[in-house]
Amino acid sequence: MFGLGPMELTIILIIILIIFGAGRLPEIGSGIGKGIRNFKKSVSETENEKIADEKKDDKKDDA
Repeated sequence: MFGLGPMELTIILIIILIIFGAGRLPEIGSGIGKGIRNFKKSVSETENEKIADEKKDDKKDDA
């Protein structure tokens, strides 16, 4: 994963704890999770639209 080992991830987590504090971590994690979910949803919708457009083009070519 991006060439990061367990030690590097631990150091990053400690730095995040120092900057934001333990109380805000669940809030930050929730926000990141929602952002990732929305991104995946957008990508999926875009792919579905592209597939639908290709099917329409194929039907036009057959007619």
